[in-house]
Amino acid sequence: MIGRIFLDTNVLVYAYDRSEPEKQRQAIRLLDALVVQGRGVISTQVLAEFFVAVTRKIAAPLTVEEGYERVQNYLRFWMVLSLTGPVVLEAIRGVRDHRFHFWDAMIWATARLNQIPVIFTEDFPGRDVVEGVRFVNPFASGFRLEDWG
Repeated sequence: MIGRIFLDTNVLVYAYDRSEPEKQRQAIRLLDALVVQGRGVISTQVLAEFFVAVTRKIAAPLTVEEGYERVQNYLRFWMVLSLTGPVVLEAIRGVRDHRFHFWDAMIWATARLNQIPVIFTEDFPGRDVVEGVRFVNPFASGFRLEDWG
């Protein structure tokens, strides 16, 4: 069984994006399953990016108050990792050594330094595993949550 699974911001955002109904359904299924199993992990960066995206960037944005309430719920029910100096340095190394974009490198570095072996994201196309961290697109055809624990 795979242990904890780190979720990139896009998974959380799709749960609120009505313009992508298939991705919305899949995101809601993932979030529900991972919270029930107690296996989902996010970071403070993910929460900040989520708030901006759902209150400004989706087709039917949430109000600031609704966004605030959603972030409160994630803080209450999910394991939330904080960003640290070593995470920033590791992210910079990810930019240098693996040519990641900086904010994607922060996601990778947070998972790597917290020994979380899997990131559910659609933001790392063409990459499977980098230094022990596996990138999995949960919106790809053929993805089955059951295969991940």
